[in-house]
Amino acid sequence: MSKNPPSNPYQNKIYAADKWQERIAQIAYRFNRQYQNQKFEVPDEVQQMPIFQEWKNGRLSERIVSPFWDIAQPQKNQHCLDIGCGVSFLIYPWRDWQAFFYGQEISNIARDTLNSRGSQLNSKLFKGVELGPSHHLNYDKDQFDLVIATGFSCYFPLEYWNAVLVEVKRVLKPGGHFVFDILNSEQPLAEDWAVLETYLGAEVFLEPVAEWEKTIKAGGAKIVKRQLGELFELYKVRF
Repeated sequence: MSKNPPSNPYQNKIYAADKWQERIAQIAYRFNRQYQNQKFEVPDEVQQMPIFQEWKNGRLSERIVSPFWDIAQPQKNQHCLDIGCGVSFLIYPWRDWQAFFYGQEISNIARDTLNSRGSQLNSKLFKGVELGPSHHLNYDKDQFDLVIATGFSCYFPLEYWNAVLVEVKRVLKPGGHFVFDILNSEQPLAEDWAVLETYLGAEVFLEPVAEWEKTIKAGGAKIVKRQLGELFELYKVRF
């Protein structure tokens, strides 16, 4: 079965021209289509995979979501940045946590949805979502107590994550934590999920956990806690 991603005409002009521009645009296009409920064309053999049926019926996301709050629940009055936030402020219990929510997204659909609805949900806690990639955060130095990044690291090579770690370290307050997930390539679901995502328009990188931990260490971060899920493994680190 070929794993070549489908071609896509999407061109996003908002990002500064750099080596990651094409990949970022590809991933933004894939998720914009999902947020707009557009139909994805995939081969018959992929449609027959059990994982595709779960994705189509909306059950897959419940199985593979990374519950970052299990290892780093936002605390009252903390300033928290959710990178690649999607529409998470509308889904997760930020009002119960009483933490201030900031977001950054590459999907303009998700950004616009959150900015139009977030303040209506809670104008005190919702601080807005910026449009931009995770290696160029549109926020100030030492601004956040907690930074969250789940659901997207697998779409980029480890080299990209080096740049993300530098940016996260810059915007975190001293003693703050960074919580993110990685695709654990040893999990039984990993290869099928990678095939599915490739045909949905976003190639997945199946990196060994050991290489991820080398990258984390090289970025100056210390692993505080980890939690393995059915597909993704959560990491809580401190710089």
